Amino acid sequence: MIQTMRWFGPNDPVSLMDIRQAGCAGVVSALHQIPVGDVWEVAAIEERKNVIEAGNDQFSSLEWLVVESLPVHEHIKKGLPSRALYIENYKESLRNLARCGIRTVCYNFMPVLDWSRTQLDYTLPEGHRTLRFVWEDFALFDLYILKRLNAAADYEPEIRESALNKFQNMTAHELDVLTNTVLLGLPGSEEAFDLAIFQSLLDAYADIGDKQLRENLYYFVQQVAPVAAALGINLCIHPDDPPRSLLGLPRVVSTEADFDQLMRASDVPANGITFCTGSLGVRPDNDLVRIIKRFGDRIHFVHLRTTKREIGTRNFHEAPHLNGDVDMYEVVKALLEEEQKRKNAGSMDSELPMRPDHGFQMLDDLHKRTYPGYSGIGRLKALAELRGLEMGICRSLHFS
Repeated sequence: MIQTMRWFGPNDPVSLMDIRQAGCAGVVSALHQIPVGDVWEVAAIEERKNVIEAGNDQFSSLEWLVVESLPVHEHIKKGLPSRALYIENYKESLRNLARCGIRTVCYNFMPVLDWSRTQLDYTLPEGHRTLRFVWEDFALFDLYILKRLNAAADYEPEIRESALNKFQNMTAHELDVLTNTVLLGLPGSEEAFDLAIFQSLLDAYADIGDKQLRENLYYFVQQVAPVAAALGINLCIHPDDPPRSLLGLPRVVSTEADFDQLMRASDVPANGITFCTGSLGVRPDNDLVRIIKRFGDRIHFVHLRTTKREIGTRNFHEAPHLNGDVDMYEVVKALLEEEQKRKNAGSMDSELPMRPDHGFQMLDDLHKRTYPGYSGIGRLKALAELRGLEMGICRSLHFS
């Protein structure tokens, strides 16, 4: 696999030199400064590309291999008449990315929030800090801070009761921290949504259920994937994180069956998957190796991370990359077998871009301000472990 790391741009505390020293060949980045729905113009793309790929006598260059993400406008997700404009803008952005030589574009179709956690500094016994999702705390936010209408129906009676007891004993500061964590905006931004604005965004989905959101997703890929294919771009959707309904919002990219419906909706290879082992691994009913074997030719980008499900609850936290609920050995083996299959078939895309996802905050990074899950040392540790695992598997299978 081609080893990469995510870079949030010039304000990222993890530098391009850091990423190069970690052993990466590529960078995953996006133009977060451009409002969602606007066209990514060639000049803006080239500006970022030139920064990433500027090598010198002492610093060999990296390559901007993957866009993560080219966001999908909420009007597309909601199926509003104005989606036609935003779909055309999306196509134009793809054309401009192709002009700049970028061939892999990640996106997601999660309504309102890209991802959800309830704690950003959960401390493990070794002293690492990591991300955690606690169902009781999420219920507390939904029921007693946001006070979403009819939210009680989404939670078990014992969860509602324990959340209320906890709410009544929390300080104003603790409530603010939880609120800001749940409402954290798009990755690449440290700004949270205002509570009232957030409720209005949820209200806009009041009449959009599972069926409608699926239809809107399938319409989008049917319009966009053929254009991407003609441009030589691979689109790859990121699974829902976490992979279940939250805040009354449907989630439609969470399981093998969801992938099956989406791949059938636009049966072109450019309609593909970002295979995120962490998002998919939260659900015990997802067989990750089987998903790879079934949809291997549609996997265009890989996120390797794992979570630990906390027994008897819906809680989970980010775990060491080789020691969580994901069988990383079998997953990496299946991905390498897919690469070998492509190589044997003479494919030009035989190597998958991969990034180690959601590293721990540890060592010197404990004293630095970093994007949640994206500190430098934690991802360096993860990449080293994954690189060693990959080499061992390749040697044992006699892959070159």
